[in-house]
Amino acid sequence: MAVNRVPVLKRCRSLGLDPMYLGIDKKSTRQLKRANRKVSEYGMQLREKQKAKFIYGVLEKPFRNYYKKADRMPGQTGENLMVMLETRLDNIIFRMGFARTRREARQIVDHKHVLVNGKCVKIPSYLVKAGDTIEIKEKCKGSERYKQILEVTGGRLVPEWLEVNQEALSGTVKELPRREAIDVPVNEMLIVELYSK
Repeated sequence: MAVNRVPVLKRCRSLGLDPMYLGIDKKSTRQLKRANRKVSEYGMQLREKQKAKFIYGVLEKPFRNYYKKADRMPGQTGENLMVMLETRLDNIIFRMGFARTRREARQIVDHKHVLVNGKCVKIPSYLVKAGDTIEIKEKCKGSERYKQILEVTGGRLVPEWLEVNQEALSGTVKELPRREAIDVPVNEMLIVELYSK
C-alpha cells in the first residue's frame, strides 16, 4: 500500500495550510523561501487538488474515482466531492473527537476498533450514510489510549450534522453535511476545472 511519508509541517508550509485543519497543534516557525513568481491558473488548480488530497489523506487514484462518482451524482460536482470526502469513516471518527488527527483515525479504523450500525468496519474510505451509528468497540473503550484522546479533543467543536456521546464513545450521523458546514479551506471549483480539462 502506498504511504505518504512527507513531513506534515513541511507539506503544510508548501501548500499554505494551517496544521490545525489536520488536528496538529504545532506551528512551523520557518518561512517558505519562494521567489515572487506569478502562479499559473493550472498551478492554482493543482494546489487546491493537492490540499484536498493532503487534508483527507487520499492518494491520486482514489481521489480521481471520487471525482468521477461525484460527477455522475445529481447536483454540483464540487459540492458532491467535498461531501463524499467528509463522509469517509476515518474523517467521521476525527470529527467526532475519537482521534487527534485524521491519520490516527485511519489507524483506529484499520485496527478494527470501529463499529458502524453494530458491525465491525475496517475500511477507512467507507462512506457513511445519514442515520448511521458509529461507536468504538466495547473492549477498546476502557483503554488508556481513548482516555488520552478525549483529554486532547474534549474542547473540539463537533459539527452540527453529527451527534456525539463522548462518555460512551459513540455517535450518530444526523444528516449528510452541506458545503457550508465543511470548514476545509479548499476551493472545490478549481478541482472541478482541473479534472474537466
